[in-house]
Amino acid sequence: MRSKAVWGYGDDFLAQVREQLRIRPEEVLVRRVAVAEYEGRAVGVATLEGEPPEGAFGLLFVEPELLRCGVGRVLYEHVLTRAGILGFTVVNVAADRHAVPFYRAMGAERSQVADAADLVGFHAYPISPEPSWVRAWNGGTRPVMVGNVAEFHGQFTGVRAEPDHYSCLAAFCGPEPAKVLLPLPVADWWREHVAETLGWDELAVGALTERSIGPGVRPWGWTSSWAPQHCELLRAVRHFESKRHANALFHELAGQCRGIVVPAQRSLRSARALHKELAEGGRVVLKREYGAGGSGTMIVSRETPGLYRLLREWSRTGVLVEEYIDGVSTGRDVTFDAVIDAQGWVYPVGVAEMDVAGTAYMGATVGPGVVPRDLDRTASRFAMMVGRVLSRWGYRGWFDVDFVVTAAGALAPMEINLRLTGPAVTFHIRNTLDRLHGGRHFVRTLDCLRIGARLPDPALRAHVGGLVESCRALGVTLLVTIPTAAFDPAPYLGIALAGRSLEAIGAAEAEVIRRNGDLWRVVSARIPQNPNGFSDGVVH
Repeated sequence: MRSKAVWGYGDDFLAQVREQLRIRPEEVLVRRVAVAEYEGRAVGVATLEGEPPEGAFGLLFVEPELLRCGVGRVLYEHVLTRAGILGFTVVNVAADRHAVPFYRAMGAERSQVADAADLVGFHAYPISPEPSWVRAWNGGTRPVMVGNVAEFHGQFTGVRAEPDHYSCLAAFCGPEPAKVLLPLPVADWWREHVAETLGWDELAVGALTERSIGPGVRPWGWTSSWAPQHCELLRAVRHFESKRHANALFHELAGQCRGIVVPAQRSLRSARALHKELAEGGRVVLKREYGAGGSGTMIVSRETPGLYRLLREWSRTGVLVEEYIDGVSTGRDVTFDAVIDAQGWVYPVGVAEMDVAGTAYMGATVGPGVVPRDLDRTASRFAMMVGRVLSRWGYRGWFDVDFVVTAAGALAPMEINLRLTGPAVTFHIRNTLDRLHGGRHFVRTLDCLRIGARLPDPALRAHVGGLVESCRALGVTLLVTIPTAAFDPAPYLGIALAGRSLEAIGAAEAEVIRRNGDLWRVVSARIPQNPNGFSDGVVH
């Protein structure tokens, strides 16, 4: 009452609110009362009310003579810490208008005006304890991340793959890395942008040729170069990255898990026979034994242009024919990610919704409720069974299992990836931002957003700055994940969008796409025309 009275309220008003501010003995535990003490006397009180995931600061008051001495901060931080431990993701505040500067200084975010005309609404976001999978992944150290994406995929095809900019995603697969080893150079502005957005001191980048093999090294995927002493591990990778062996394992495990439907699969024996089969209607999926991100996978039907010629070409290299699964119209593709630690324990990370165009992976979305609970549970249960098999085979590291949601609401497992993946990046970015800003973020990664011109670094940096500000105005954080591809023949950016709601992220995505499209009209007026009358698409 003394604390409330300090703002000059009259006796009549204070009499009206006395019962609202009273703490009865039987409420001390229920309302999770915290008391700040100084030299043996109570100098502040706060309550955390409600049940997870959403709670409220019921009270937060400080003895008037100790206002602005840090007591309020101690109580605020204590309540949020406890809220995070108990599983709250947001704590609402209905603040006296005189306390607005305090809550702003604490980092709380304004919400709509509270019910009472003289109160102002805020959201405070507690920081939850770090998930167990994080330590299982990095071993409690700052890892060295290795962007050996091309080398990993090349080990299955026997063809040396050219390094590309996708390897930049390795920078985000963990806490602040000691160093990131990449096959191509990156601009200083991008390193600064990443460090600032994620609260890191710096992003140290080295060349992929810096061989650094040890317990703190995390390659994108295991190869003989990065796991020379782990024959058992490499054997597991080669076996279960195979679409054929993965499908066989799925059939073996499906009977132990309700809600799982495994597509039939067979070898392509005759291009002519399959062409005749498709002429009668229907679709099938052609799969090469190894492939990533949709490469080596194609959906074909009798309407596919040049079908017979295509089947003959594919049949020369050994192809699998898989039953096509009719899926739901939205949320069709989901994935479950997990980590197997050095002792062989499997730690679940979570389930994400993937954006797949045809068979090509484009990005993923994670966050509370993105994947319906029943699908989340089924995917988790089945993929954890897969993880235990991988562990027995000697695999250690990150893996995922990809699914298609059938029209009947079951899950059809498609493949196993024994490496880091695009969705792994999404999970790591969410965890980093949750630790930095509190609460539970929604994060959407978009790995290939076309931009309207090939931009050198200064122009690209200016364009990204505009995107960051536009998204910030919508309450969304934008992080560039793949920067240097902006000078490719078909220029693009990879980005991650993080916010407190899917609606905000959707609005930010639309704004980014619009601004990327407008970029061509902006720059084309400044580009000299060549003798043929066409601009070369490069800002000079």
